[in-house]
Amino acid sequence: MLKRTLALVFTVAALSGAQAVIADDATIILPLEAQTCDLPTAPPRIAVDADYDALVKAKQRVNDFQAAMVLYRGCLEQAGSADTLTSGNQLALAEAHNYSVEMEERIAEQFNVSVRAYKARQGEAKQD
Repeated sequence: MLKRTLALVFTVAALSGAQAVIADDATIILPLEAQTCDLPTAPPRIAVDADYDALVKAKQRVNDFQAAMVLYRGCLEQAGSADTLTSGNQLALAEAHNYSVEMEERIAEQFNVSVRAYKARQGEAKQD
């Protein structure tokens, strides 16, 4: 868990282009309370040529993932309510939140691409 959290901190810093230290010399790091938040693992990639049954299963995995993301962001929000946060803590929390939203959007778009491909194949089959 700690390795995963530290990896997230370094990933967030790299993705944001932020430097390790900001104006008030506060180190950018998730507060301890946020380090216990469990960032969900993305569901398996959904094949573009998935059939109906595979899409139904994938939709459930995507729904479960989205529900877990809501819990994760709730945990981050709770950690962000502490009075002792530095500006670096606040930045790390914002970046972790934004990363989770971007991750969820990528998973949803991947699912939607597979659904659109399935619908296109069904439309082609009806024309034949």
